Amino acid sequence: MDKIPETPLFDREGSLRGYKMNKMAMALGTQEGRDAFLADEEAFIDKFGLDAESKKAVMDRDWQEMIRLGGNLFYVLKITAVDPTPIIAVGAAQAGMSVEDFVRERLGKE
Repeated sequence: MDKIPETPLFDREGSLRGYKMNKMAMALGTQEGRDAFLADEEAFIDKFGLDAESKKAVMDRDWQEMIRLGGNLFYVLKITAVDPTPIIAVGAAQAGMSVEDFVRERLGKE
């Protein structure tokens, strides 16, 4: 299958690479998981055995990097349940745009 330039595809390879990060993000679907993340983010992440690169991406809230490393967007977005990052900011990061440009160009709002 041809790849789309500069677009990380969530294929089998990506799924395997991002498994631990996705599992960690999925755990944020419970109140217990969110409470543990908020109490000690690093300890919570370490519990899932993320590699250093994935851990840094999560802690830096580097949405593009999380996806590049095999994060499934539907799981990665669960991080926004414990982080004040608005979903529009995640969309803008994915598009490589500022939030203002994203809102104007992609959402048609001023």
